[in-house]
Amino acid sequence: MKAKITVTPKKAVLDPQGKTVQTALEHIGFTGIKDVRIGKYIEIELEGTDREAALKSISQASHKILSNPVIEDYSVEIE
Repeated sequence: MKAKITVTPKKAVLDPQGKTVQTALEHIGFTGIKDVRIGKYIEIELEGTDREAALKSISQASHKILSNPVIEDYSVEIE
């Protein structure tokens, strides 16, 4: 199995890296961009076949280690 975790800044948190990318895109001619948010993507290879246990375990790891829940949101997908 593979866990796919996406971590992004919460909407209420300023994202200076996203704002810089948005400005750069506008400067090179891309229009209509309302907002850019920059996050991180993590893949973890898992042993076993119990999807529910894997989801619970990876969700706990995401909350405790892989993200800062004060300023970041995360989502977990198990394949």
